[in-house]
Amino acid sequence: MGRYIIRRLVQMIPLLFAISVLSFLIMHLAPGDPTAMYIDPTKGAGSNPEALQRLRRQLGLDQPLYIQYWKWLTNTLRGNWGYSFINRQPVLDNIMARLPNTILLSGVAMTMALLAAIPIGILSAFKQYSVFDYTVTALAFFGISVPPFWLALVLMQVFANHLGWLPAVGMRSVREQFSGWPAVVDVIKHLILPATVLAMPSLASWMRYMRSSLLEVIGAEYIRTARAKGLRERTVILRHALRNALIPLITLLGLSLPVLVGGAFIIETVFGWPGMGRLGVNAILARDYPLIMGVTMMSSVLVILGNLLADIVYAWVDPRIRYQ
Repeated sequence: MGRYIIRRLVQMIPLLFAISVLSFLIMHLAPGDPTAMYIDPTKGAGSNPEALQRLRRQLGLDQPLYIQYWKWLTNTLRGNWGYSFINRQPVLDNIMARLPNTILLSGVAMTMALLAAIPIGILSAFKQYSVFDYTVTALAFFGISVPPFWLALVLMQVFANHLGWLPAVGMRSVREQFSGWPAVVDVIKHLILPATVLAMPSLASWMRYMRSSLLEVIGAEYIRTARAKGLRERTVILRHALRNALIPLITLLGLSLPVLVGGAFIIETVFGWPGMGRLGVNAILARDYPLIMGVTMMSSVLVILGNLLADIVYAWVDPRIRYQ
């Protein structure tokens, strides 16, 4: 297992290199000039070519593309991720200030989806072709197909504007200052709506996979043997069937990490959540090249490490798997 982990970590290097090259090319080939965001046309500087050229020289945008990439790569390997065009703060500081908020949101969303998908999938499998099963299937198709931003707006309108039960945007209350447990409760209230929307696609797909996987396992010969020995149904399910039924779900869990990271960009923007996804969207709108590259690479690292963790858990759940 140790050799496998080391080999996977080494394989990250060419993968991250390819991601950085593609991201850098796409970013610079996109229409728009970053200098246009920092020139005030009302003062006449917007029509001054000399001012634009001077600003491009200060930002290093006047150099050939391969030189810009080489400078970015060498500085990044030294731990210098550059400075944001917007606030002139170090890119790494901007990311690390918001990364915990994104991890909190994604972690809560994933936990909510797992805690709901497993029992719902189990009940749906044991009540196959019942009203409950058909209802779960309909809700699953709804959760997979509904656009997250539309669902976010609907939940905000219902629970924040009409009912007033939950706050609509942000991570903490602005008008009131809390400390201790009231501050924790305040963050939880702000977390409920965005985490629910972010968890919905994963919940919908995971409970369907859990249902189909458990139905397949229940029909296996060793399950019939366990029942023939007189074991209680609860023991048969929890000790024999559930562990094998979770294996496809763990595989799907690793594949769902890019969806969670990508969904965080949309959800954080809609709900005003101060995370890395919202930071990335603002950087794209402002054409902040260093910040865009920083957010892209950090997101890529998180997705790759998450898939590695899913493989490790997969080997732990299924003793037949041995990584060499």
